[in-house]
Amino acid sequence: MFEKGETNILAELFVLTVAKNNSSHRGRLDIIAAILEASRRKVRKTHLMYRCNLSFKQVEAYLGFLLERKLLCQAEGDPSAFKITGKGERFLEAYKGLLRLIG
Repeated sequence: MFEKGETNILAELFVLTVAKNNSSHRGRLDIIAAILEASRRKVRKTHLMYRCNLSFKQVEAYLGFLLERKLLCQAEGDPSAFKITGKGERFLEAYKGLLRLIG
């Protein structure tokens, strides 16, 4: 299902979720999933801010994180837009599977 090294990213992201406190606030993994879901179609930073309810600073930080791990890429022909990668799609499906298991 995942290529070599991708399981490390999943483990790292899962730790971020487990570290989430029991408050009503979203965890980092929830935010990452929301960004990836919104990025199934070409999307710009401003749209991500509104769709995911994040500040510009938060969007910048998450985009850097997701681009570095190749879960997102710049959209073809539009360097100011982003799109989910195949690796990001696999991550999103794994995330949804985890939610079903613990839900």
